[in-house]
Parts: sequence; structure tokens; C-alpha cells
Amino acid sequence: MSGSMTAAFVLGINMAVAGIFAVAFAVVAATNRSARGARWLALGCGMGIVNAGLEFLLRQQADPVPVGICIFLVFLSALSFALIGVARHYRVRPPWTAMTAIWIVTILLVPVIFSMTYGSLLWRALYQLPYFAMQALFGIMIWRSGCRQPLDLLLVALQAVAAVIYLLKPLFAMLVGTARTPQDYMATTYAAISQSGSVVVLIATGLVMLLVMMRDTTAEMIARSETDPLSGVLNRRGFERHTEAALTRAGESGGNGGDDDRGKAVLIAADLDHFKQINDSFGHAAGDGVIAHFAAMLAEAAPPGAIVGRVGGEEFAVLLPGALLSDGRLYAEAVRAAFAAAELPVLGVDRRFSASFGVAQLLPAEALPGLFHRADTALYRAKAGGRNRVRVALGDLPPTPVRGAA
Repeated sequence: MSGSMTAAFVLGINMAVAGIFAVAFAVVAATNRSARGARWLALGCGMGIVNAGLEFLLRQQADPVPVGICIFLVFLSALSFALIGVARHYRVRPPWTAMTAIWIVTILLVPVIFSMTYGSLLWRALYQLPYFAMQALFGIMIWRSGCRQPLDLLLVALQAVAAVIYLLKPLFAMLVGTARTPQDYMATTYAAISQSGSVVVLIATGLVMLLVMMRDTTAEMIARSETDPLSGVLNRRGFERHTEAALTRAGESGGNGGDDDRGKAVLIAADLDHFKQINDSFGHAAGDGVIAHFAAMLAEAAPPGAIVGRVGGEEFAVLLPGALLSDGRLYAEAVRAAFAAAELPVLGVDRRFSASFGVAQLLPAEALPGLFHRADTALYRAKAGGRNRVRVALGDLPPTPVRGAA
């Protein structure tokens, strides 16, 4: 197969791959509203199809400059749209300043590049410079997003490889030779190898980006399934899953006799007082408002790493990993006092509310059901003692010192 046919064949593959990914990202955008960057990625791949079509058109042009300028700018547009799409997906602000600077430099370079001798080392270096800069922004932006899971790191590595390829293309063209005119580009070995490298990077990047979107979409679906829509905290299923994982970690790292926080955790059970009376007197909408306010107070007062959940109608639970019984009691008392003193104008209801709390410290080798039972027992004691108070599990109380003991 001749170099021209090989380059054209690979360019056709490139065009087909870009089309496949354009459709794939468009479908993702249409079926999943949370995939924020998919439509931009679809647009970027669509511009890649246009770019490949212009490459085929270039061979038939008597004056290659107009089509050559279009190819130069269309491909940079494809990279720009894809960069915006990746930024949207990672929930970071697109690097507008850097992108604008690249585009300004590119526009200024157009008359310079297309007045130079085609195929020279300086021509190729200036031609690839905007692509290198835009591609480098991909990796920098993903890295700065703070997402460092394996797929994210792989995506960063692919962007680095692509940027280096653009940087090395001028030198590679010198080694294998290139065309004397733009119309003869497709007949060169350089074109075949360059297009082959592009299609490999495109396929790898597209597949990894789709995997990233699938991973993040799945995580969002799990989060929604484990979140209570009324209170905004975890539902019982989510609370138990996250708490069991935290207790497993505490158990695996505990038992070393050290003075650090490993192997420690406190569970706080909370229940709104006289909640049925709130619903009966003011309606369920007012009761929902009280639940939402109480959940917000629990979450705002919780330290980093705490797990907050609504485990029943008006019942809540909070796990404080690495905490002592005293920490849990102080937290519960702070929320209790703040909630009792707060004026919550929920749907015109002008009255104050209260909640009761039970606190239990994690025992060695204890599982969640046992810890939950002891915290609930302490909560029942708070209810029986008059409500609007905090009680700790009896087994967790320190022994009372005996007067006169040696």
C-alpha cells in the first residue's frame, strides 16, 4: 500500500473514530443530565470530523492556504471544546485566560505561518505550538481538580503523551521527511505515522474519558440512592453502609494500645421530642421543615469525617470516628442546646422544639448493631428522664470513685 493510500486510510479511521465518540458523548449528554461536559466533548469530536474532511479536501485545492488555515483553526477549536467539556465534568472553571491567550497568539501566528516555507522546521514548530499548549492545559486542569483516582491519573498521563507528541512532530518530520506542498502531505510516510499516532491517542483518551464519566455517574447514582431527599443527610441504608465501613477501619487499625484515635468511635442517637404533636397540630409540611432544620444543625455542628444520617421518621444518628465518649457528649449537648434555643419559623409555626440524645462509645470488637442498641438505650433513658437532654450508655460511664479508697 502506498504512503498516500496508507495516510488516507488512517485519516479515514481517525474520522470514523471521532464520529463514534461524538455520537457516544452526545448520547451520554442526552440521557444523563449530570454528565455536564458530555455535550462539549461531543462538539469537540464533531469538529474533529470536520478537520479530517478538510484534510481530504486539501489535496484538490489549487491554492491550499484558505483550507490550510481552516484545518489549523478547526483542530484548535476541537481541542478547545474538548477542554471545556473536561473542565465541566471535573467541576472546575475552564482556564479561560490561558485559552484566550493561546487563541490570540494563534490568530497572530496565522499570517506568519502561512507566509513561511511549507515544511521547514520553524514552520512545523510554530504550527504545533498552539496544539501543544492547549493539550498541556488538559493535564494541568485535571491535576488541579484534585481528582487523583487511577483513571484520572491515566487521563493526565495521556494528555502529557499527546502534548509531547505535538512537541516532537517537527523533529520527527525532519527524520522521515515530509512533503514540499500541503497538497502532497497525504502522500508522505510522515502523514501516515502522524495520523496513526493521533488515532491511537484519540481512542485511548476517548475510552478513558467515557470510563471516567461512567465511574462518576455511578458514584452519583449511589450517592442519590443513599441520601434522604428531605433532610439532605444519609438515609438509613447509606448511614449503615458508611458506618460499617468506618467501624471496620477503626477495628482494623485499633487494638495497638497507642494514644492516638485509632480504634475509637462514638455513636449519637437523636430523636425529635413530641414530633407527632407537631404533625397533628401544624401539619406534615411543618414537620418536614423541622426535620430539615434539625438535620442541618446536626451536619453543621459535626466535625470533619463525621457520618450523619436520618435512620427513621424523626430519628437521626451520627457517628464520630476517632472520638471519645466525652467528645460525643459535648457534640450532642451543643446540638441539643442550639436546637432548643433556635426559633424556627417553619411555615408560620412560631414555637420552639427540642430533641433527646443517647451517646455510646465503641467497645473492642463491637459491631454496628450492638453499638446502635446501646446508643438507643441511652436515648430511651433521655426520653424517660423528661426529654430535651443527653444521656450516655451506662456501660460507658467511668466508675464512681469511692471515698477513702486507697
